Amino acid sequence: MTIEIEYARDPHAVRNILESLPEWFGDLESIDSYVVDAANENFVSILARDSGATVGVSLIRRHFSESAELHLIAISPEARGLGLGRALIEKITADLADDGCVHLSVHTVGPSFDNDAYAQTRSFYRAIGFYPLEEHSNMDWSGPTLILVRPITPAT
Repeated sequence: MTIEIEYARDPHAVRNILESLPEWFGDLESIDSYVVDAANENFVSILARDSGATVGVSLIRRHFSESAELHLIAISPEARGLGLGRALIEKITADLADDGCVHLSVHTVGPSFDNDAYAQTRSFYRAIGFYPLEEHSNMDWSGPTLILVRPITPAT
C-alpha cells in the first residue's frame, strides 16, 4: 500500500467510504449531508489515496484564525488500522500550525451513550492528542455530543 495525503475533493468517495461504515454512519440523510459538504468550498478536503483510490477522507472547517473544526474523518474498512487517520490529523495540524491556528476541535458521540464503535472513536481521538472539553445533549443529534479539542503549537 502506497499512501499519499493530498488536498483534493472526492464527494463520490466520501459517500462510498461512509456507506461502508454503518456502525458510525448509518443515517443516509447524514451521509448525504457529508457528501454535500465534501463538494463545498467552505470545507478543506484532505484525502488519503492508495494508488489513486481514495481510502480516507477528512473535512476541516476554519471558524476563526485561531481555531478549526475537524468536521469529518473516515477511513475505508480495508485501510483501517494502518495509521491513516493519524496521518491525516498530523497533516492537518501541521498545516494549521503553519497558518497560526492554535486549536482543532471535533464533535463525536458522547460517552454517556453506550456504543462500542464510538468508544473506539473517542479512544482514537484521545490517542492523537485530543482532550474532552464538554458533553451536550441535542447538539448535533438527539443524543449526547462530546466536544474534544487538540492544542496546536503555531509554527515559529
